[in-house]
Amino acid sequence: MRGKKRIYILAKTYPTISEKYAELVCTAGILESGSWIRLYPVPFRLLEDENKYPKYTWVEVAAFRNESDFRVESYRPNIDTIKVEPRPSKVDWDERRKIIFRNKKGAYTNLKWLIDKVKKDNSSLAIFKPTKILDFIVEADERDWDPEKIASLQAESKQYDLFKNSEEIEKEFKLVRKVPYKFSYKFEDDSGKESALMIADWEIGMLYFNCLKRAKGNEKVAIANVRKKYFDSFIKSDIHFFLGTTKAFHNVAPNPFIIIGVFCPPLKLPNQQGEFRFI
Repeated sequence: MRGKKRIYILAKTYPTISEKYAELVCTAGILESGSWIRLYPVPFRLLEDENKYPKYTWVEVAAFRNESDFRVESYRPNIDTIKVEPRPSKVDWDERRKIIFRNKKGAYTNLKWLIDKVKKDNSSLAIFKPTKILDFIVEADERDWDPEKIASLQAESKQYDLFKNSEEIEKEFKLVRKVPYKFSYKFEDDSGKESALMIADWEIGMLYFNCLKRAKGNEKVAIANVRKKYFDSFIKSDIHFFLGTTKAFHNVAPNPFIIIGVFCPPLKLPNQQGEFRFI
């Protein structure tokens, strides 16, 4: 198949809505060569169940360079061609590391150096290892989607879905719940510089709503449980960030990155024979 690519999925952003595309997910992954690729737009919740790819899964899809996006990793997928390969039943962190760091010298550790690099070469995806996690920040956000965008989407739906029945239209226009909080990590890089980056991955949004359900609607309890996982638990691992820039802010923001995923393999320590073991 022309344009066919095999991609190891590493991150999905929490769905957003736009006046043009309705709710969308940005997906990032690694090609077999070890290079990054971004797939956008992806109407993830409208995919058939067997095509809803989880993290750390290989998928095959026809994808073509997105000529309207200057970021070098950006491709448009042909959603009808997606094929998800079975994910191994056993977690193999060594295999995941091997795939993620293929043809790479390692993770970036200096944020300023990385920002300067992407503004020069228009790359926009990277693996970053913070030297120290300082805090997990929670800030209140808008509780509902922009009503003007919702109205625009409804008008578009009526205009272009003339040959669909009401059930099909309802399925396509079923909006994802908006997370009413912003979550961020505050951290230091290898120069000691402190930074804060928003976490925009699918997992933290779903975790919040799952915690909210278990807490019977108590938002304080839900937030505490999100923090327990992302701060209390994850900082005990060999934590890395999957970073991505946003197109709108790539060239204008002092720091254009957001955290699109978190990689948390267990720490590895040398045993008495000098070999490394997980803890």
